[in-house]
Amino acid sequence: MEKLISWEEFEQVDLRVGTILEVSDFPKARRPAYQLLVDFGEEIGTRKSSAQITAHYSKEELIGKQVVAVLNFPKKQIANFMSECLVTGFEDENGDIILTSVERKVPNGAKLK
Repeated sequence: MEKLISWEEFEQVDLRVGTILEVSDFPKARRPAYQLLVDFGEEIGTRKSSAQITAHYSKEELIGKQVVAVLNFPKKQIANFMSECLVTGFEDENGDIILTSVERKVPNGAKLK
């Protein structure tokens, strides 16, 4: 069993929904990845993220997709790119990532409750 956390600890993770605006190839990444620009609404703005999601997603199909991301991790340098948030997902049976998304459209920046 995983370590149990309190509700207060869970609330510290800032999980928000955002819409992918731009997707670029990331040839300098060690594993195949895209560079994403995600819109988290007026209050937060846009954030950049690197995501190893090339196995299941084309650049074209990602544009306009709403995803769930962690916003309160420190920025992380990945090759020549500074990732500003962590786009979340689950591994499939091959270890490839399936993005965490929402069933219906919600406002960008909405916080997971």
